[in-house]
Amino acid sequence: MDDDSAPREWRVVINDEEQYALLPAVLALPGGWRDGGFTGSEADCTAYVDEHWTDMRPLSLRRAMAEGGGS
Repeated sequence: MDDDSAPREWRVVINDEEQYALLPAVLALPGGWRDGGFTGSEADCTAYVDEHWTDMRPLSLRRAMAEGGGS
């Protein structure tokens, strides 16, 4: 993608498993994803995700482990 067509603004999105992703802000949210409450440059959004997504395990796995069902 050349610089003229690269997205200028991004947003952080989160799915039901509390996994984060970046999406160009001009695009509609895909099914299963919600707005993560942060928009900005790709670098700013990446920094936000790095700061806030501290446990990479899916929510279902974290719940199972908390209930003693995981190893």
